[in-house]
Amino acid sequence: MTQRLRLNKNADRRLKAGHLWIYSNEVDIKETPLKNFAAGETALVEASNGKVMAVAYVNPHSLIAARVMSRDPEMRLDRSLFVHRFNQALALRQRLYEQPYYRLIHGEGDLLPGLVIDRFGDVLVVQLNTAGMQALADEIVDALEKVIKPEVIVFRNDTGGRRQEGLEAHVDVIKGTLPDEVVLEENGARFVVPVLNGQKTGWFFDHRVNREWLNRQVAGKRVLDVFSYVGGWGVQAAVHGAKEVVCLDSSGPALDQVARNAELNGVQEKVAVSEGDAFEALAALKAEGEEFDVVILDPPAFIKKRKDIPNGERAYARLNREAMRLLGRDGLLMSASCSMHLAPERLMDVVRGAVRHQDRHGQVIFQGHQGPDHPVHPAIPETSYLKALGVRVFRD
Repeated sequence: MTQRLRLNKNADRRLKAGHLWIYSNEVDIKETPLKNFAAGETALVEASNGKVMAVAYVNPHSLIAARVMSRDPEMRLDRSLFVHRFNQALALRQRLYEQPYYRLIHGEGDLLPGLVIDRFGDVLVVQLNTAGMQALADEIVDALEKVIKPEVIVFRNDTGGRRQEGLEAHVDVIKGTLPDEVVLEENGARFVVPVLNGQKTGWFFDHRVNREWLNRQVAGKRVLDVFSYVGGWGVQAAVHGAKEVVCLDSSGPALDQVARNAELNGVQEKVAVSEGDAFEALAALKAEGEEFDVVILDPPAFIKKRKDIPNGERAYARLNREAMRLLGRDGLLMSASCSMHLAPERLMDVVRGAVRHQDRHGQVIFQGHQGPDHPVHPAIPETSYLKALGVRVFRD
């Protein structure tokens, strides 16, 4: 490894604190010009005094110019490193879960920045989100063969992050034959997962614990699942005793999957679907005099970048107000956000404002976040992104 990446004076403080990212403005481009690096190339990271600090991969075209893979300067980014990290990650998941359905690798949280792997039994869905991980694709596959021995490996390389890294988007089955239906089990329910054309890897394991909590609150209730996707919340609610569930989403194919998943669990008589824009549909339901005991809000990220924060917060506020209008006299709102740039206290502010807008009272009885198969790196706030509030909304 001959390439070296020299940092500016004092630019090593975050790395010393444990962070894994190096921004382009932290690089001493006089000593080590970024233009000299190929995207995905490996380099030794040096402090301004020349002391070697880490091994990282580099992308000169990205704001995050380098991502640390190891603090050991002798470490090679090869199959052996991935075997070691995969074994570490697998040991954690096997302690947490009895069944092989979970996020196996959560990027920086598992010390593998830019790599995401979700496991659906013998099917692995892999996202190579950076040029560095793309360059190491063969080593990743070889290590998965060694540690997991999956029957099928799918590359879902169609994320927005890849575009920012200058990488092409494509989806490929690179090992095995994908079965007609990929099925997972979560919280006592079964789901068919659209791993080739669904959102992200086809499923959102991060809300597992939050859904488990809500499942204990829904017996005998009428439930509205907004942004339902394939029914992760709504179908589970039906399985756990909800008397009626309406799943609302703007995607017809996703709602077809809701119907299939309801049938798979024998609750098709209790689950209805509604296609449309969430904001318009909520207003229409109110105009029709509809009322629910439980409303679930699990929207996509309204805030993708810092500049989106004002508009995003207004969208969250409007969404929560519209949802609360549909709750009965003593209802339950599950309000979630996957926007990393929405601070937890701001989601609390959104809920508080919506409660007062409806001239009601609110009690936060549950505060949730991402599940333990999405570990948070303590030095990287960006790895903690998911928030969920269970709010009792009632009148005097």
